[in-house]
Amino acid sequence: MFTKSYGSLPASCKITKPGFFLGSHILSNRGITTSNVSQNSDPENASATPAPRIKFKRLDKTARHIMQILDREAVEEVRTQREIPDIRPGYIIQLRLEVPENKRRVSTVKGIVIARRNAGVNTTIRLRRMVAGVGIESLLPLYSPNVKEIEILDKKKVRRAKLYYLRDKMNALKK
Repeated sequence: MFTKSYGSLPASCKITKPGFFLGSHILSNRGITTSNVSQNSDPENASATPAPRIKFKRLDKTARHIMQILDREAVEEVRTQREIPDIRPGYIIQLRLEVPENKRRVSTVKGIVIARRNAGVNTTIRLRRMVAGVGIESLLPLYSPNVKEIEILDKKKVRRAKLYYLRDKMNALKK
């Protein structure tokens, strides 16, 4: 164990770990340890009682937990405002989207869901559709305010979570 005694400090105050000295407490990298005067005066009792430690919670974990709670609340708020069905890969859906450039115009998009990414409010679906014989994929946020209505037209039975193999097939929407 690394112990170091400084000349300006009393002999009872020894820093056992690298850190900062704060009054009668030593602030180490892992928490606060208190210095015990009786430990240093009697070497027989030194191993009997270790110094009490106060551990700090990791702030990054606490912040992440708070963000998860806020994310869940935001999802529930969107779900109370409008009905959002459970969308899975293989579903053929029809979306009514509000065009951001022209707020009065609502476009209808019909396609098959080939992927879903669950990330709370940032949940996205990848929609594949055919426009003039060309396959187009759209990555749409599920909880976006631009999505006005979601309607499930058909449910295809699939065994995969991601249906990227449909990119090679031309008529994926045909029954």
